[in-house]
Amino acid sequence: MDFGRIGTAMITPFKKDGTINYPELERIINHLIDNGTDAIVACGTTSENPTMSTEEKIEVVRFTVEKVAGRVPVIAGTGDNETAYSIAMTHKAEENGADGIMLVTPYYNKPNQRGMYAHFETIAKETSLPVMLYNVPGRTGANILAETTIKISRDVENITCIKEASGNLDQMGDIIENVASDFYVYSGDDGLTLPLLAIGGRGIISVASHVVGKDMQQMVRAFEEGRHQEAAQIHRALLPLVRALFAQPNPSPVKYAMTKLGFDTLDVRMPMMEMLPEEKQAFDNIWDTYQAKAEKFRALQNS
Repeated sequence: MDFGRIGTAMITPFKKDGTINYPELERIINHLIDNGTDAIVACGTTSENPTMSTEEKIEVVRFTVEKVAGRVPVIAGTGDNETAYSIAMTHKAEENGADGIMLVTPYYNKPNQRGMYAHFETIAKETSLPVMLYNVPGRTGANILAETTIKISRDVENITCIKEASGNLDQMGDIIENVASDFYVYSGDDGLTLPLLAIGGRGIISVASHVVGKDMQQMVRAFEEGRHQEAAQIHRALLPLVRALFAQPNPSPVKYAMTKLGFDTLDVRMPMMEMLPEEKQAFDNIWDTYQAKAEKFRALQNS
């Protein structure tokens, strides 16, 4: 299963009463596909999955698979810091038609490298689906070392890729250099998409692609086709916007950004907070500046 270059870690829209807004979720799914996403991650961090019940997680995956209808792969975030629960959620994702699963590093209990390896291997053996590991030490408090990723890429056939959000290009480069030949490395940081491609990475599991998916695809195509100056121009233009999308805890900024495109996505579940008026204004200023810059490189695509 090829998850492509740009996957989107999809938000979950909520109604004012806190329940999931499924009609709006369908609109978001179609928007992401129309704007160039190669894969959709349901129930990842950006979906606010820590605030979702087990039943909600299962239903969001089922609903996403149904509405995507085979247009792009659907990756279900089934990882947890309890191995048995991760296995149960993985079984449900497979039953409901997911094309792959994503397993975050066990958080809070902070296992050692041997424990991480055993956790991932045990879950992977319980499914026929391809598995994407997710290394995000800033959230989990534990880093999957390069040597652990390298070993597991060679030992476990259906662990096929990793979302690397360590922010450490040295570590990512070590992984890319030494993993199995059919194992892919994705960035988990939008601002490192082009640098990771430059050292041989596969692509990005993105938040920014909710609002600039076509621009990101243009950057990736430009890089692939050797138009490196164009790719660099887009990358530089994207950087302030990416910083703005993470100036407050994710996903509050991207949910606000989606309202600028006409989506009803402002609401978040506690303990996440809606952005303050002054924070929204700061984002608006960066958004407007980005749109002015984007006109220039979008013109290159049409020339």
